[in-house]
Amino acid sequence: MLTITQELVDAMVAHARADHPDEACGIIAGPEGSDRPTRFVPMVNAARSPTFYEFDSMDLLRLYRELDERGEVPVVVYHSHTATEAYPSRTDVDLASEPGAHYVLISTRQTGPADGPYELRSYRIVEGEVTEEPVQIVESYA
Repeated sequence: MLTITQELVDAMVAHARADHPDEACGIIAGPEGSDRPTRFVPMVNAARSPTFYEFDSMDLLRLYRELDERGEVPVVVYHSHTATEAYPSRTDVDLASEPGAHYVLISTRQTGPADGPYELRSYRIVEGEVTEEPVQIVESYA
């Protein structure tokens, strides 16, 4: 199960809406070994595409160096789908390289950049196998 604060959910949704019609992407870092997402890190979709996302390789290198220095790991890897449901595509599965991460998808297909309904779902993706997991949204971590 992914337990995440409402503030972090709001940040991911706002990023997805702001980048619409292109897919948004980023991570939420947390202390190594905690499985607790704490630090929102929006990234630039280097593909600038409504159907595909990719992290810029130099940005990703800087990010991993920063994570190492801070004793953090990517607890959540998120991106948006702009025209389809919040379910990993075959490309998403093929690119999933963090077996310990929660892969969160936000679909903005109903409202685009406007306020309104959105779909948010979380998955574990390990060696090509996709498993949906429950999401518990909390006001703060106890």
